[in-house]
Amino acid sequence: MTRLNLKKRIAQPSPLLAPGVYDALSALVAQQAGFEALYLSGASIAYTMLGRSDVGLTSYAEVQQALSHITERVDTPVIVDADTGFGNALNVMRTVQGFERAGAAMIQLEDQTFPKRCGHLDGKSVIATQEMVGKLKAALDARQSASTLILARTDAIASEGLESALERAERYLECGVDALFIEALRTPEQMDAACGRFASRVPLLANMVEGGKTPVQSASQLGQRGFRIVIFPGGTVRAVTHTLQAYYGSLHQNQTTEPWQSRMLDFDGLNEVIGTPQLLETGKKYE
Repeated sequence: MTRLNLKKRIAQPSPLLAPGVYDALSALVAQQAGFEALYLSGASIAYTMLGRSDVGLTSYAEVQQALSHITERVDTPVIVDADTGFGNALNVMRTVQGFERAGAAMIQLEDQTFPKRCGHLDGKSVIATQEMVGKLKAALDARQSASTLILARTDAIASEGLESALERAERYLECGVDALFIEALRTPEQMDAACGRFASRVPLLANMVEGGKTPVQSASQLGQRGFRIVIFPGGTVRAVTHTLQAYYGSLHQNQTTEPWQSRMLDFDGLNEVIGTPQLLETGKKYE
């Protein structure tokens, strides 16, 4: 299968919907569902790998490893959350180079201080605009191919207000980034203000967090506003966790999976999803 050209796709007016993934299995199931792109969520890696909150505990190596496993298994383009780049401009360069080698189609970098925290948690702070400009320039210089896209995110609304966030986004766009992400827009009016300023000039990303600070809307509604990339980064983990609570509760109470078997895959069903028959057939060629 030919991998989607993400740069051409996000230039189209119809929004690109990318679900959150956190490992190779979630990425595989999302690809099988028909999505054009995937979003590797740093928060979701923290939730699933560490069982912890998104407060800057994950490392470059952990995200790079998750990305490598995903791109080895699926050919759907992956937008990867690189947090702050895990340090200064030199760290950003290493992050971009490593994530590009691991197969990232787009790398997201944000202007929070370190340790960062989820964009929909309170208490965030941001670095100076000029420092972030330097980090973005380092990212653009570090990539080996112009087809590896750089997405600049600002979290400044929480601490500096909308106008400052829009001004920061303007400065980041001047660096030559491929897309912008103004995090935690509070109201439809703020969303329209961001789109009114940037949507005709650069692809804008909308982040949908269930219970977060931005009103949750469908991809089509957001596309009508002007957003060209729509992510639901943590919805996958919230759905999986809800399912696990019910499954484990049932197993503990009933001491068997029988009450749940109509809501789960059996042995053969899971092997079909992950391609076990095809893998074993390939192995036969070398016997």
